[in-house]
Amino acid sequence: MPLMVGVPAPHTGWTFITSHARVLAAIADNPNVRVRDIAARCRLTERAVARIIADLEQDGYLSHTREGRTNTYRIDPDRVLRHPAEAGLTVASLLSLLVQDESERTGTPSGQV
Repeated sequence: MPLMVGVPAPHTGWTFITSHARVLAAIADNPNVRVRDIAARCRLTERAVARIIADLEQDGYLSHTREGRTNTYRIDPDRVLRHPAEAGLTVASLLSLLVQDESERTGTPSGQV
């Protein structure tokens, strides 16, 4: 049976990174990113991304402002991660592992513009 257009292929097995962390990293990478683009990048449905964004906003990790038809997201980098095993670790420390440096994305050596 063929997959429906726009629906990511299912993933089986376990992964190291949660969907919430993937969505947060996509937003950190581009604060104006569309839900559709997050879904494609994270291989999730748009509905799942919308739920995750709502979760992150409800717990204060994320907020957004609406500018016309565009949402601009703001991440609270000082917010502490939820799980007791990560006690004291901040969102910024998590994102430092998940989000590439601008220089790595563009191929520009560090310190050069």
